[in-house]
Amino acid sequence: MEHKCVLTGIAIVVLDRGFVYVGRVTVDGDWCLIADAKNIRFWGTTKGLGELVNGPTATTKLDAVGNVRAPLRAVISIIDASADAWNTVL
Repeated sequence: MEHKCVLTGIAIVVLDRGFVYVGRVTVDGDWCLIADAKNIRFWGTTKGLGELVNGPTATTKLDAVGNVRAPLRAVISIIDASADAWNTVL
């Protein structure tokens, strides 16, 4: 069986049931793996979630959760984020 990784990098992942994480994302097979994950508890934005691609705002609230493994069927969207902006937080 061939093993392919289809995405890797820092991203914001929106899961079903309202969970939103940011971290070092790898989509592999039927799984979305988020290393060094932070739950985005409060966006702290004025222009929506997309504003966070350039890093957290002064009022964004993040909670460290370690590594998250989510089945792809639970993923609503994956938003690429700036590695430079998020590296200091992750």
